Amino acid sequence: MSKYKPPFHMTDKITNLVAEISEQVGRVTVLSHGNLNPHLRKENRIRTIHSSLAIEHNSLSLEQVTAIIDGKHILGNPNEIKEVHNAYETYEMMLNLNPASVDDLLKAHKMMMNGLIPENGRFRSGDVGVFDGDVVVHMAPPANLVPGQIHDLFAWHQNSEMHPLIKSAIFHYEFEFIHPFADGNGRMGRMWHSLLLGQWKELFYWLPIEELIRTRQKEYYDALGKSDKEADSSAFVELMLEIIADTLKQITVVGNAESTPQSDMTAQVVKLLEALSDETLSASEIMKRLGLSHRPTFRKNYLNPALEQGLIEMTIPDKPNSRNQKYYRK
Repeated sequence: MSKYKPPFHMTDKITNLVAEISEQVGRVTVLSHGNLNPHLRKENRIRTIHSSLAIEHNSLSLEQVTAIIDGKHILGNPNEIKEVHNAYETYEMMLNLNPASVDDLLKAHKMMMNGLIPENGRFRSGDVGVFDGDVVVHMAPPANLVPGQIHDLFAWHQNSEMHPLIKSAIFHYEFEFIHPFADGNGRMGRMWHSLLLGQWKELFYWLPIEELIRTRQKEYYDALGKSDKEADSSAFVELMLEIIADTLKQITVVGNAESTPQSDMTAQVVKLLEALSDETLSASEIMKRLGLSHRPTFRKNYLNPALEQGLIEMTIPDKPNSRNQKYYRK
């Protein structure tokens, strides 16, 4: 067993974020009934690819990336178009990759950087630094140490008993610190983070976490820099958990091919569906679970929208005002 132990200390913020994320995962799982909507999966996958490449300065818009993946021809930088094709093919084989395999990491990098760099699918042969303009913000370990450090990192993750949310974020930080490839480290690190989380909970294969990383790109690089300076990955772990929690908060339904578009489902309807779960309840019983006492408000903001969107049904549909009326999820 590897004695490799990444520098990290637990904080109260990390503990609270893990609890919050676990609660959000439970909520999304209940709403999706364990089914993953193919349309939503593809949409999120495209958003993931667009955002991850945009972080690496790919200038193509979301619409252009969508068109490329749909097989349409667009006008654009050939290298940027190649990056989209490569990323899509790499993410498509994601479910067949073993997140504990260094060989699979190299296989994925070979696909991701195919035709873009000479050393695709191989660890870097030279030394590299991470620059912010002309300023070196991180000098990666010498190239001859990379294979050993990557194998140690993979062994540590496999054997660590830390919560998957924490150890996957530490893995992400350590991967970026080692910077094992000549190019493509950022997109590979973010993808492998999702792969590790997906091994824990399947929905993470499809969450566009990269989209929120892109909106907080400065914080992302600042957190990497702070963790480097302090020789402690806690600051980076905190930020990644914040981003994951925020991503989950924006998700209402991951599955159900017949589900209502996320933008149409209010927070009140989501709460009603959670309260109803898989039971059949009367309006009074649902109100009690929601902690509501004003029936008109309940009907206007909770019950009627859920009925109109076809998310719940009545046990006595031909007598909507029956005193024996109950409701269940469709």
